[in-house]
Amino acid sequence: MTSTLQPANLTEAVKRPGRWLALSVLVLAVLLVAVDATVLGLATPYISEDLKPTGTQLLWIGDVYSFVIAGLLVSMGSLGDRIGRKRILLVGATAFGAISVLNAYATTPELMIVARALLGVAGATLMPATLALIRNLFHDRRERSLAVGIWGATASAGTAIGPIVGGFLLEHFWWGSVFLINLPVMVVLVLVGIKLLPESRNPRPGPWDLRSVVLSLVGVIGIVYAVKEAATHGITWETLASALLGAGALHGFVRRQLTLPSPLLDMRLFRDRGFSGAVLADLLTILGLSGLVFFLSQYLQLVQGRGPLEAGLAELPAAVGAVVAGLIAGSVARRFSVRSVVSGGLAAVGLALASLTVIDQSTGYPLLGTALLVVGVGAGFSFTVTADVILGSVPKEQAGSASAVSETAYELGAALGIAVLGSIVTAVYRDFTGPAGTPPQAHESLGGAVEAAAALPPQTSETLLNAARTSFVDGLTLATGAGAAVLLTAAIAAWFLLRDQHLDSAP
Repeated sequence: MTSTLQPANLTEAVKRPGRWLALSVLVLAVLLVAVDATVLGLATPYISEDLKPTGTQLLWIGDVYSFVIAGLLVSMGSLGDRIGRKRILLVGATAFGAISVLNAYATTPELMIVARALLGVAGATLMPATLALIRNLFHDRRERSLAVGIWGATASAGTAIGPIVGGFLLEHFWWGSVFLINLPVMVVLVLVGIKLLPESRNPRPGPWDLRSVVLSLVGVIGIVYAVKEAATHGITWETLASALLGAGALHGFVRRQLTLPSPLLDMRLFRDRGFSGAVLADLLTILGLSGLVFFLSQYLQLVQGRGPLEAGLAELPAAVGAVVAGLIAGSVARRFSVRSVVSGGLAAVGLALASLTVIDQSTGYPLLGTALLVVGVGAGFSFTVTADVILGSVPKEQAGSASAVSETAYELGAALGIAVLGSIVTAVYRDFTGPAGTPPQAHESLGGAVEAAAALPPQTSETLLNAARTSFVDGLTLATGAGAAVLLTAAIAAWFLLRDQHLDSAP
């Protein structure tokens, strides 16, 4: 596929038969990754009981998947640009299905950690490839905006479906079933994708630089690991060493890309103000939202006493809002402007988070549900339009690399947000004053307090739980306030950085 299309070819590309069916294949891949990211949390207590991992092993089971994905996104996006996005998507999907079986039947903590890491390698091939293929499937800009909206809406829907499906499976089957649901989806994806997806690649890719791959992997994993460890254990020599190693590797990666004739990631992409602004908006949005996303389910279950399924259903308004907003975001951005939709969406999320700074243990659902709906609508508008801007800011030959940058910003934002906002919640929570006889583990987490309270006399238990829950809510409201400040700052930055950006100006 050449980089310049003649008008006749463009018309043919715009009217490519089966392009919407092909989109449904890409949507399956997105849905799978989104669901898989949410079900592990539900299955963790069952995995713990069965495999009996140590505390450190349990953390690695939970974190290694996101570490590997974050470290390999740029490399896999660039590899897809070189060998073909369809090829890497189908190979990655097949591997994802096969490794899911290994996850389901892992018999030791060590095997589970390895299986989760390998699943991260396969998962890193999927998200950049799906967005890049959308860039090459839909040459008509309006159709592409709708396709990106459907892509984003599916990701949002997957995060809502995950807890519900996972909860149902865990109530009726063993914990491995949450991984085996990947298999039928992957079979459909591969069989239909072989027939419907067109192949696309960079016609002049250059070699895939292995040294750049290693530098990227070490750099991103080093930074993400340091941030997460600092949030959990504070700043230690280990976290400092990890941060310095990561920063040094990323510095070497950037310098190397500027000297290579065919870089793994073309750093000149960041000279485009629209591209840089969209990536920064995504990173700050996820950073600001992470405190709410990470701790909300604990609030609903451990503070308000809702069951897992009820808590999952309580979070649905955010997904519904994101789905609806994602489907109309392109049309709204054309009617008004890119910067007004992105900035307005981010400001709406910021104000919704600010409204949650007044919650307490007994806050009614109308406030929570309304705030979550506004968060979903604002995020749906913002993420969909920024994804469209990112894809439209680069030649289609570099769509995989550009998509990978967007996904990496998402992963880094999540890691930074959980670390920074999570440390706020933890720091406030640990200082609560419990009754005499409060065990140390009650100060480690709200879950630990609930577990400890079960072994205490009723009156002491109630006093402990009330103190712990009050302290947790105090930390949560402070974190949502900080998140609101980040989102409102991002809204202001997006207003200036996305000036003069138009979806119809995409190449």
